[in-house]
Amino acid sequence: MSPSEARARREAIADSAVATGKGDDGTTGLLYGGRIAKDDARAEAYGTIDEAVSALGLARAEIATMARAGALAAPLAEMGRTLLHLQRDLFVAGAELATNPDAWDRLRDGETRVDEDMLTALEKLLRSTEAQVEMPREFVVPGSDRLSAALELARTVVRRAERRVIALDHERLVPGAWLMPYLNRLADLLWVLARLAEQNGEGDTTRVRT
Repeated sequence: MSPSEARARREAIADSAVATGKGDDGTTGLLYGGRIAKDDARAEAYGTIDEAVSALGLARAEIATMARAGALAAPLAEMGRTLLHLQRDLFVAGAELATNPDAWDRLRDGETRVDEDMLTALEKLLRSTEAQVEMPREFVVPGSDRLSAALELARTVVRRAERRVIALDHERLVPGAWLMPYLNRLADLLWVLARLAEQNGEGDTTRVRT
């Protein structure tokens, strides 16, 4: 795109509240300044975190639908609030990954950087949820109901985010020490939440024996 064409495109979106045109060159901005390519490993990592947030939103929407239909079993009553809390936690994870390394000293625990307290709270939630679930003895095939399937989708996206973050850690591009274990534990929790949804939903649990 020539300079005149770029200028024309900026003028065309001048009144937009969303579009800026700054990313038309294939770059995206980092927190506290700096730009990277949109296919940079950091953008891939926090973009995958964003996908996980959206997948959790799908599960939360299904809970709301079940509640309106009067089909939400008592053990699932708190799950919507739990998922919203996890979405907000993932915003913290995304901020950590999207921060310019030159500004890592400006990160704040629990706000823009995952900290030990977040991991501890997640582990407590995992233990309490496990206590409500009968653990299957075979592999589980997702899809017995929409809620558990949405949770399984979110789990697999979190696992992909975890892999992306591990790759960044090899390059010393992860600011804090708690993000990787947090994502690992979150995927575990989502698996257990999916089982809780299955065992308190209307669908039949389908398993594959090994």
